[in-house]
Amino acid sequence: MHDLIPFLPGSISKVLGSIPYFMPEFYLAVLFILVLVTDLLFGRNSEKLCRIVACAGILLVIHRDYQQIQLLLISGNVNGHFLFDEMLLLNRIAINFKFIIDTLAFILLLYFKWDDRLMSHKKGLSDLYTIVIGSVFGLHLMIMAVNLLSIYLAIEMVSIASYLMVAYQSDNTLGTEAGLKYVLFGAASSAMMLYGISLLYAFTGSINLFTGNLLPGLMQANPIAVSFALILLLVGVGFKLSFVPVHFWVPDVYEGAPTPVTAWLSTLPKIAAFALLINFLRPFIYFAKWTAFDFKVALSAIGILTMIAGNFAAVMQRSVKRMLAYSSIGHTGFALMAIVTFSSAGLSAITYYLAVYGIANIGALVLATHFANVLGADDMESYKGMGYKYPTASVCFVIVLISLTGLPVTAGFTGKVFVFSAVYGIYQQNNDVWLLALMITGAVTTVVSLFYYIKIPLNLFIKRTETPVTQVSKSYNVIGLAVVICLFIVLAGVFPNLLMRIF
Repeated sequence: MHDLIPFLPGSISKVLGSIPYFMPEFYLAVLFILVLVTDLLFGRNSEKLCRIVACAGILLVIHRDYQQIQLLLISGNVNGHFLFDEMLLLNRIAINFKFIIDTLAFILLLYFKWDDRLMSHKKGLSDLYTIVIGSVFGLHLMIMAVNLLSIYLAIEMVSIASYLMVAYQSDNTLGTEAGLKYVLFGAASSAMMLYGISLLYAFTGSINLFTGNLLPGLMQANPIAVSFALILLLVGVGFKLSFVPVHFWVPDVYEGAPTPVTAWLSTLPKIAAFALLINFLRPFIYFAKWTAFDFKVALSAIGILTMIAGNFAAVMQRSVKRMLAYSSIGHTGFALMAIVTFSSAGLSAITYYLAVYGIANIGALVLATHFANVLGADDMESYKGMGYKYPTASVCFVIVLISLTGLPVTAGFTGKVFVFSAVYGIYQQNNDVWLLALMITGAVTTVVSLFYYIKIPLNLFIKRTETPVTQVSKSYNVIGLAVVICLFIVLAGVFPNLLMRIF
């Protein structure tokens, strides 16, 4: 104990110096406590107040996110600033991803209350808002984590919150089954990732990605053992990204969870996991002597398999949520194309792509909620002939699906163009066959995606039903949100610079 005393002033100084760069996370921690206390004080009547506090707090966090850009410029740390003894790294990429996460979280906080199935929960949604804020805090840590310990803790924090959200409505068999499957697959992937981290530490005696002996030590270890450890670690990250072969949980969990929770799982943890993957890969890519494990080949193969598996499986689905679940797997594979470039153009492309994908995917699930609210419909065949009865929602659904497919003039088309351009630019420099294979697979699966996305407009506007449909309830708030999302999708597609300036 006495041996540590000389190091205490330096450690305390580092912690205090990191606090100004950690203000959005500090606000999230305070917000978590505020929402929790509000729920405890007002009990069953706290739901509306908890929602207001959570939404207002997230807006304040978004404001603090952008203040961090000026903080980096003023301090002269344009390339980034390490926090808490190099456990976290704050840079412009992290700020961009945090802004995307917080904006989508705000939209979803509004959306939770408008789902009839979720609102039927006997306890209300006050607890859910608390879980959401805690999850956003974990997502921020995922985005900035650059130490194997902080990576593991951040992923576990998000995972625990996700388990609670999936099983939040446990009064039906499907929801209970989804929660159980998610926990089991999550525990298995967590154990594998922790084992991989322990191996890396055993080989090197270090867990810091950017400094210390981690990479030089791995170069001296057995390449096969190092590759095995890195693959185990990638399993943990892949569980959040839902790429092949750790994607089996996605369809059942997405279908069994309440639709707003599905929207959460398919966007925010995935976006944060891509930011974490970027941080994890960076030291290996820029370490000139690294030859133990070829990340480009591994991620290219995973990307190709993920695009094929996700898109072709989606073609065979009848349930809207299962179809969107498999399509989200395909989008993960497509986004991996930009990661594999290991370039600034690729990073810019994936940031734009994930932002517009997140908005469009939430829009699709918002509209699925609308038809579930008004018709009690969960499968595509139930949409037959509803296009003329609910024209606003149906047209919005078509626009959102066009964006997810990647057709002009939507933001999804622009995002895919940016990704293809980044990959093709690197391919022209080195003629890498893996990049060519990724581009071909991406183009083919984009065409395949049209076959399953078009099923919804086909049922809405072309097919007819002989059975009279009874409206269950009205859903005007959901329609309003869907219209706003569609306007954003079109504007960001026509004027992509409006969004690119932010990033």
